[in-house]
Amino acid sequence: MDSTPHGAAVAATGFGVKGPRGWAFRDIDITAGPGSLIAVQGPSGSGRTCLLLALTGRMKSAAGTAEVGGLPLPKKRAAVRSVTALAHVPGVAELDPALTVGEHLRERALLQGRFGGSLRALLRPRHERRTEARALVDSALAAAGLDPEALPKGIRTSVRDLERLEALRLSVALALIGGPRLLAVDDTDLKLSDDERAAAWALLRGLAAAGTTVLAVCSEPPEDGEGVVLVHTGARPDRHTPKGTSGDSPATTEDTDEHDSTAGEHDGPDDEEGAADALAEAGRA
Repeated sequence: MDSTPHGAAVAATGFGVKGPRGWAFRDIDITAGPGSLIAVQGPSGSGRTCLLLALTGRMKSAAGTAEVGGLPLPKKRAAVRSVTALAHVPGVAELDPALTVGEHLRERALLQGRFGGSLRALLRPRHERRTEARALVDSALAAAGLDPEALPKGIRTSVRDLERLEALRLSVALALIGGPRLLAVDDTDLKLSDDERAAAWALLRGLAAAGTTVLAVCSEPPEDGEGVVLVHTGARPDRHTPKGTSGDSPATTEDTDEHDSTAGEHDGPDDEEGAADALAEAGRA
């Protein structure tokens, strides 16, 4: 019999992050149970990545309340970081194009072995630790749908030679090695074809169905939105465009039902600057 999903529930009310020049995002409300697929939709500069970093304990919030797996933010940021993992986040958790697939996997397994386990685990015989590391890597690759043997040069394939969807799968596999309760993926559908986008969402749906809560930043949510918790960043299209912004400003996300509890709003022109400032403070210039 299946056990209860190990994924972390996510709850937020009036959640916001502010940079020196304004709000990165604010007024975000989320209610998502363990094993949910949460899609964060919004235009570039609307605070999508800041929301992802804040909900994984990598960025300090400035307004509202939030909990991840019952751990309150920002009070328990370190604890939240320990149960979450990032994938495909430029400047924070990204692949090195000069390394091979195998080098990335070995490095991640080594870090997990040294810092992700108990002292007792470190004292076990080396062959036991190697066997466990190999099992973790194989399990993560299978969950991410990446078969290294199918790559042009197998496990020796350089990251620069991967297709975009393959790179996304590798990023996800590396994050899964740590067994996170919540997996946060940035730029999920960036420069993917329609077929690749569908495959990416199928991957993330599968991970959520297996019990891991998935938080995915996207420009477009999956076409079949059934079971997806949709969160909007940026101005709502049914709102008046603020002075000083154009029709192509962040007020371009799709409208949702007025009772949608997952919708966030911005009503000032400083959101893009605020998001950039907050990201810079978090290590992303």
